Amino acid sequence: MKKIALLAVSVALLQGCATSNEDELLCGSVASYITPPAAESLYRVVVTHLDGKAVISRPYYKLSAGIHEFTVAELIEAPELKVKLAARQTKTISVEVEREQRYHLAAEFKLDKVYSGLNTDYWQPIVWQQESYECAFANPME
Repeated sequence: MKKIALLAVSVALLQGCATSNEDELLCGSVASYITPPAAESLYRVVVTHLDGKAVISRPYYKLSAGIHEFTVAELIEAPELKVKLAARQTKTISVEVEREQRYHLAAEFKLDKVYSGLNTDYWQPIVWQQESYECAFANPME
């Protein structure tokens, strides 16, 4: 009986190891390639930094599950925007990435008042859409 119990525990432990290795290959994605609806005062963004490191902007980033910080620049093209060029600065957004989910970033243009001069409060980065997405890192063992 002890051998059977030991075998059962060993099998359970090995299955747990196999699952965790497979889980490590799963990922999520954060994207900025889809043009959000301008009718909702949403505009595209360009990612400049990911987790504090400069990046070359890509349509999307495959990431491990967890919190990731994006620095983004807005691409707002609206006649209502009256701020000076110097006010158009980057902002950061933290995204809690879940496995097999894709998050779409956008710049939300605030229309609650007229923003002008050097006022940088005219926009904020947001996740405007989330969807299921099959995502996996390449298995280095294959």
